[in-house]
Amino acid sequence: MSNAIAPASLVVWGGFAIGFVFGAVANKTNFCTMGAISDVVNMGHWGRVRMWLLAVVVAMVGANLLHYTGQIDLAKTIYHRPTLPWLSLLLGGGLFGVGMTMASGCTAKNLVRLGGGSLRSLVVLAFLAISAYMTLKGLFGQWRASLLDPVSIDLSTPGLGQIVAKLSGLAQPTALLLTVLAISAAALAFTFKDKRFRSNLSNIVGASALGLVIVAGWYLTGHLGYGENPETLETVYFATNTRTLESLSFVAPAAFSLELLLLWTDKSLHATFGIATLVGVFLGSLAYALGTRQFRWEGFASFDDLRTHLIGAVLMGFGGVTALGCTIGQGMSGLSTLAVGSLVAMAGLTGGAVAMMKYQVWRA
Repeated sequence: MSNAIAPASLVVWGGFAIGFVFGAVANKTNFCTMGAISDVVNMGHWGRVRMWLLAVVVAMVGANLLHYTGQIDLAKTIYHRPTLPWLSLLLGGGLFGVGMTMASGCTAKNLVRLGGGSLRSLVVLAFLAISAYMTLKGLFGQWRASLLDPVSIDLSTPGLGQIVAKLSGLAQPTALLLTVLAISAAALAFTFKDKRFRSNLSNIVGASALGLVIVAGWYLTGHLGYGENPETLETVYFATNTRTLESLSFVAPAAFSLELLLLWTDKSLHATFGIATLVGVFLGSLAYALGTRQFRWEGFASFDDLRTHLIGAVLMGFGGVTALGCTIGQGMSGLSTLAVGSLVAMAGLTGGAVAMMKYQVWRA
């Protein structure tokens, strides 16, 4: 029994530590995907986009090196499926983008703000978790499963590395390395061509740290948490909700956290990697806010503010589950695997956010 418990405990406590680092760094550097998009749309400033790109490059290089050396198998992630539910990814991503704009930030940003004293974020996260749970197992889930998910295409090559291998005739490992090298070189050239970004050591170190957090998640769940269950003699991934390797993602874990709290006495439910990272992000941000004396209580400015944030939270819960991830789940973890589906989801997410931002400006 002790051998069965040890890997799960390692994954859960490791996930908490990873989340704690993410929360503290994200608070310090003001890391926010929605904020990055908003900076470009409203001010033409690309600084936070460059920071996000650097984090994704570090995550992508690290994850694929682990895959190339046989430490983990990214082909088993939820992002590499032979069936591409393009409508769910595109529409879910779009609704999440609209929702996060209305709710003043994505799930991760609201967790970070909650650590800084935002009661507004607490309300957003509560309604997001309810909506996400309804999309996983409730009314919204029936709509998703019957109307959206069946609209899909068969995809024998769900990863960019596999596509390059098929088109070029190269062996898959070689094609994967070349793909990672080409994307990394292009992204880094764009990222570091800006003098202001090059001189901002805090953002460079912060972005690199956030990328390494994604890599650590893959290694923890895909290598250290992968082994034989002595009770069933099956090889399993311990303490993950998807029953396969995971890295950071926050929408579905918010729903599972709510389920665990509501059904605490149900002995079939346990803390998982996703739940632990979610708690870790909040506490990491809280520790940074208290340590730097930046903790401030914050509430809603008006009834209209409350209404807008609640609608945004519901859209994020539905969209995040439908698109298989949020700005972190698809925008960092998913993209680090070079999954085609993650590109589709991020296209929808970015499009939804930009459309909502432009509408807000027009309405104002």
